[in-house]
Amino acid sequence: MPKSDDYRNIWGIHTKDDTLFLKGNVIAIGWKKMGDLSLIAPNREAFKEKYELTFPDAKKGSIATGAGMLYRFCCEVQVGDYVVYPSKSNRQINLGVIESGYIYDTSHYEYVQLHKVKWLKHLPRTLFSQGALYEVGSALSFFAIKNYADEFIAALDAKTLPMEIEDETVSSTADEIIESTRDFILKELSRQLKGYELEEFVADLLRAMGYRTTISPHGGDSGIDITAYKDELPPRILVQVKSQDNDIKETTIQSLKGAMREGDYGLFVTLSSYTKNAKRYLENTPIIRGINGSELVDLVLKYYKALSERFRKLIPLRMVYIPVPSDEHE
Repeated sequence: MPKSDDYRNIWGIHTKDDTLFLKGNVIAIGWKKMGDLSLIAPNREAFKEKYELTFPDAKKGSIATGAGMLYRFCCEVQVGDYVVYPSKSNRQINLGVIESGYIYDTSHYEYVQLHKVKWLKHLPRTLFSQGALYEVGSALSFFAIKNYADEFIAALDAKTLPMEIEDETVSSTADEIIESTRDFILKELSRQLKGYELEEFVADLLRAMGYRTTISPHGGDSGIDITAYKDELPPRILVQVKSQDNDIKETTIQSLKGAMREGDYGLFVTLSSYTKNAKRYLENTPIIRGINGSELVDLVLKYYKALSERFRKLIPLRMVYIPVPSDEHE
């Protein structure tokens, strides 16, 4: 039985097959190897177990994500729920209502998990705020829409007109994109670069910034990981790199100071941050500069194009333009 408007969920979905959705009046997801999802016990743990058995090489994070999408699609979607589907072929926002429970249909080559849908409206993207478009542009194939659900439901009203006032969500959306990118960079550095590999990355970043760098032999006891010069002349910059998750203590920075000679400068780089005492020590020792994880991300973004191909592949980014409030141009 269809739900009342007050209790309808609203779902977002993506596909590579616009024709299947729009002409076939369905929404569908893949994972054909999972078989008939209705045969799995209707709980998240059972879906995770089935996913692990089906895809034994899947990473832990992808298991939870994939199994969660399949569980929601099979067990949480109900007749009467709304669905928002941004089609790529015509760049429209398609709004529909779910008309069937879960269906397993092997006649489709890949998209065998289905729900029947009645499409109610096909609207231009310009009708919606930037925040709503950002939410429906989720990286997931199937997801719940929460933040801008009211905006999509309101768009079903025949009296709704395209927005004629300045979009107030632009600023928050731009900030979300920026923060998401920053989180991604720091996460990938922390996940993929430990110990000596992080030293090699920092040395490459310094080279991108215009420094000549030499990485110390592995296993040395000098406490210096990288030596850097701006040109052929002094000063010498001694660099220590730490990939630990805990904040750096004052005593650790003091060990760098102990390895420095007169005229040297020091640079301490960490993916985490510094304790209060360590920050105070750095403030009182101007010949040593401390860089935390957030500041390291700033440098990565600034000098990304000059990084070696190896590290650009490790942190894959693409230059894009994002909307900003008009007052930022004043």
